Amino acid sequence: MIDYSDLRASRDGFGRGVVKAGLRDERVVVLSADLSESLKLEDFKRRFPNRFFEVGVAEQNLAGVAAGLALEGKIPFITSFASFSPSINWNQLRVSICYNKANVKIVSSHAGVTTGEDGATHQALEDIALTRVLPGMVVIAPADALEAEKATVEISKTKNPTYLRLSRAGFPQVTKGINFKIGRASVLKEGVDLTIIACGNMVFQCLKVVEELENSGVKAELINNHTVKPIDSKTILDSAVKTGLVFTVEEHQVSGGLGSAVSEVLSGERIPVYRIGVEDKFGTSGSALELLDFYGLSSNKIRQKIGSIIRYK
Repeated sequence: MIDYSDLRASRDGFGRGVVKAGLRDERVVVLSADLSESLKLEDFKRRFPNRFFEVGVAEQNLAGVAAGLALEGKIPFITSFASFSPSINWNQLRVSICYNKANVKIVSSHAGVTTGEDGATHQALEDIALTRVLPGMVVIAPADALEAEKATVEISKTKNPTYLRLSRAGFPQVTKGINFKIGRASVLKEGVDLTIIACGNMVFQCLKVVEELENSGVKAELINNHTVKPIDSKTILDSAVKTGLVFTVEEHQVSGGLGSAVSEVLSGERIPVYRIGVEDKFGTSGSALELLDFYGLSSNKIRQKIGSIIRYK
């Protein structure tokens, strides 16, 4: 059963996780593009004032400074909105960070349409595609605040450039008691009739879909694929072979993100893959829940899409 009493955004988990990372390793530093409150950095600033740097509204400089700090042995976390980083500073991520194998953690909040009333310019729907294509970049989209906290601590231990995708809106915590490991997907619900693979806020929506499908006699397997790159090919392939039908669900453009990554894994198999996401559109203004429904990403709309297909299976 889903616990609706604990609603938190994944950015809240990052705020707690980066403090834990800072306590664990004094090399951890944080850089902000004038968005420290939005990224929940107040506790880190209070505890480690000499390890926090306000760069200002200068995302390209943010990445360049972080690359220099990383090459000098620090573990920098750069923080902004996903609509600004990785888009405005993509070339710096490519050359200064990834080409140099600089150990920089790119942490971006307000991803997806659930940014809400801020509108299209602030609703990043292409960021997974932009980062997934960069050589050496790890890409993680936590399902909830609990997973974001664990992911933050774990990426502070690695030496890879990493993109951590966070949300603004609060949703139930669905990963309680579940371990997090980079590159290892979690099977949240076992099933035999079809496989649903989701990341980020869509994991909660898909849990509701799985419960509703089960009530109608359909046993769906749900995979929380928090690490989009490197992707857990084995877990995905094992599930796809077992069920013979795969749906991917993401709060991102339907092309270039999780659905594309899963399709690449299964390209050599004769298993149909249906991708559910934003269909080549920009965002718009509205509440988080209104926008999920408008773009076909609410649990009801996802279930309807799946239902229209499995009738013919």
